[in-house]
Amino acid sequence: MTLQAKETLVGVFILAGLAALVWLTLFVGNWAALTGGAGYRVTAKFENIGGLTVKSPVTLAGVTIGRVSSISSDREDYSAIVTLSIDQNYNNLPADSTAAILTAGLLGAQYIGVVPGAEVDYLKEGDSIYITQSALVLEQLIGELLFSRAGAQ
Repeated sequence: MTLQAKETLVGVFILAGLAALVWLTLFVGNWAALTGGAGYRVTAKFENIGGLTVKSPVTLAGVTIGRVSSISSDREDYSAIVTLSIDQNYNNLPADSTAAILTAGLLGAQYIGVVPGAEVDYLKEGDSIYITQSALVLEQLIGELLFSRAGAQ
């Protein structure tokens, strides 16, 4: 094998490695979700969103059906307004569906779990999910436990 052939082969392997690294970065970072297909947006209000972030998954029965597209604050009641971008394949969610902020594991990332309701009408672009359950903040629970134990003594 000539020196030029070896250099070419090494160059091909380096390019393949870089391409694999770029693909892995995009896959792990959920960049594909940013360029994803058509969907519709609905909002939900929560008293406390904990560590929920933009691009967090929205799931239905454990299946990812969308992503959190934005998080803002309501200036009137100081609650968090979370905008969910739901894939168009799931356009049959009942209008009385509920949303809860859940945690993957004990200290894992937070995501939104949607539980379908029973209404005949479906959620559509611009609708709101009115029945929500805020995040369970572990630090708050530990503080309540410690203060309740201290008060009992």
